[in-house]
Amino acid sequence: MGPLAGLRVIEVAGMGPGPFCGMMLGDMGAEIIRIDRPGTSEAQQQVDPLCRNRRSVVLDLKSPQGVAVLLRLVERADALYEGFRPGVAERLGFGPEACLGRNARLVYGRVTGWGQDGPLANVAGHDINYIALAGALVGIGRPGDKPAIPLNLVGDFGGGGMLLAFGMVCALLEAQRSGKGQVIDAAMIDGTNALMATFHGFRALGLYDDRPGTHFLGGAAHFYDTYETRDGKYVSIGSLEPKFYELLIEKAGLDRARFAACGFSLEPGAMQPEQWPALKAELAAVFRSRTRAEWCELLEGSDACFAPVLTGAEASRHPHHQARRSFVEVGGVLQNAPAPRFSRTRADDPTPPPRPGADTYAVLGEAQFSAAEIAALRKAGIAGG
Repeated sequence: MGPLAGLRVIEVAGMGPGPFCGMMLGDMGAEIIRIDRPGTSEAQQQVDPLCRNRRSVVLDLKSPQGVAVLLRLVERADALYEGFRPGVAERLGFGPEACLGRNARLVYGRVTGWGQDGPLANVAGHDINYIALAGALVGIGRPGDKPAIPLNLVGDFGGGGMLLAFGMVCALLEAQRSGKGQVIDAAMIDGTNALMATFHGFRALGLYDDRPGTHFLGGAAHFYDTYETRDGKYVSIGSLEPKFYELLIEKAGLDRARFAACGFSLEPGAMQPEQWPALKAELAAVFRSRTRAEWCELLEGSDACFAPVLTGAEASRHPHHQARRSFVEVGGVLQNAPAPRFSRTRADDPTPPPRPGADTYAVLGEAQFSAAEIAALRKAGIAGG
């Protein structure tokens, strides 16, 4: 089930954004055939949610025979994606020209850090480098401190895997109309730049200066930050709109005369940022006066824009996540449930990651490989399972 049911997508195994894209497409019902390398470790894949909802075929793509097998699979696929540096797939023999030559309707996705062209296209890098050059990393952190690393959520997954999944679905929709495939250049640096769109606007308004912790959404403002509680845990406050800020003042018992004039506003100078450090210190003292549970009892469920800062395990037990079934257990591993949700074409529960090569011979058989061909490929070490 799921809105993408009936689509067949080939994933050339990689790390990070590619598997994330595969998780998103597979969660929505697409059949994902993952091409694993010979000798792929089973242990890591078995507990990785990014590898769920797959069929696994082991092929040696460094051999011409393995590439020939892949190209035959391409003939029956709707899409393929890979995450190699520019030119690597071409050198191996399954670049866009070779694949589209076999299947003119094929959508060919490519995800890289720097993109398919430009002076850095062939240079190694990781999430931290891409978000640094895109102008995102510089503004994340505390005032006067060095930029803080936001895990690898921004470049790899939001700016890379999600962008690739979006591009693949766009191209698949267009291919249904035109009957023609095309190549998607999903660059993590471009995706990160897209995520920064609102801050480009803030900069134009003089409301963002690219320094860590100076923006009201970056921890500078007292009304948008995290605070420690009496028991050493943390809560978050995001009381931006005036009516929500007023509710925070009321429920937290703050000095209205002191706090009310320093809430959120887009009018230049109206927020009085020079008052924020002192107000933040006062608010921090207020939050340290009660435990996290006590603050939850007082503020959670109100419009004060409050939430406790939870660990992953705590989040999975929260009543809201329980009610929405936001977490599922797949193969004994607690993980994210498929999202987004659809009213009619609901996604199935995820299936555990397959053992590398678990589906090699079944997939080759479906692609009309004869028993003799499969036996020869197996004997030669080209295909395994």
